[in-house]
Formats: sequence, C-alpha cells, structure tokens
Amino acid sequence: LRSCSPGRARRTNASRRTCLVARFGDIYAQERVDVETILRTYISDLEMVQRIIYIAAVESFHAAKMAYRQFKIRVRETLSLGHSGPESLEDAVLDYILRHEDLYDVQASVNEVIHSMNINPKISFPPEIDFIVISSLIRELCRVAFSMQTLIPPLDVAFGTDGELFSETKYHRSFDSDFTAALVAYHVWPALMENNVVIVKGEAVTKR
Repeated sequence: LRSCSPGRARRTNASRRTCLVARFGDIYAQERVDVETILRTYISDLEMVQRIIYIAAVESFHAAKMAYRQFKIRVRETLSLGHSGPESLEDAVLDYILRHEDLYDVQASVNEVIHSMNINPKISFPPEIDFIVISSLIRELCRVAFSMQTLIPPLDVAFGTDGELFSETKYHRSFDSDFTAALVAYHVWPALMENNVVIVKGEAVTKR
C-alpha cells in the first residue's frame, strides 16, 4: 500500500486562496472603477454602465469555469496513461494545471464573454463602439476565475437576478440606493462564494 502525500496544490491552497480573494477585491476597487470611467465617456446612463460591468464579471467566471473543466479533462486523460503516484491522480492533475496555467487560452474566454454580451438583451452599446473596450477587465476576471477553480473547494460568483430580495449577507447597497427598498433593482458587482457561503459581499442597487 502506498500512502498518498498531498500535492503542491493542496499544500499551497490556503495561501493561493488568500491571494486570489484579495485580487478579486482589487479588481472591484481598481479595474472596475477604471472601466466605469471609460464607459461613461460613451454611455451617459450609469445604470447601463454598471449592468455591463456586472454581466462582464458573471460571464467571465462562466467562461473561465467552462475552459477549466475542458482543460482538466484533457490533463486527466493524458496523465492517467502513465500515472503511478505517489500522489493521487486528482492531485497530480491539479498540480499539473497549477504549473501550466499559462496554457489557459484566456483570449478564447475573452472572445466568448464578448460574444455572450453582444447577444444579452439587458445591455447595449452605442453602435460605433464595441465591448472590446473593456477586454482588459474581462481578461483579468477570467484569469482570476480560472485560478479560483484550482482551489479546494473552488470559488465562484453568486447568481443574481433583478427583483430578487436584497440580502444583507450577500450585498452592500450602492450609495444611490433607496435604503428602505426590499428588492434589488440591478447588480453592480457579484458576491464571491465558497461552498454556497458568501466570503466577499457584492454590490447591488435597491429601488422602489
């Protein structure tokens, strides 16, 4: 019998989780604000600008998760042919992905996100510009989301819908919200979740 030693992914899980959660917060505080400023030069409606950024964040996580699943399947198929330990095959797969995260085709995910945004009925852009103007934000979100899939357990963003009951545990209210309103009018930023528990609050606008 061979004892399974924890792989690199498990040994570094806590420190990587801390860094990725902090990076998610930085994107909210920095890149999101920068992109909002860029978009306001094209779109006067703040609500539309904030909807665009929120949908970009949610779609980035979706695209990165799909890419990660496909990447993991390919790696598992390859490693299973010659795997002998000492760590489990699952740990070997995770360790390989960590060492080769640069093989993630982030541009393909960015393209998927922009395509999804182009057909989303809730958002629109003036015809003379394109969602490519926010591709730097999308790229950073995809990278972080992909890396978050290597954590045990993985992290994800919460799914939000217009008109949902406002949750104090899930969101901060935006400064321009009606603080007596019970329902979310629209979302500004998604909450970050671990095993369906909120670890970083998102932001939402409540109105009557």
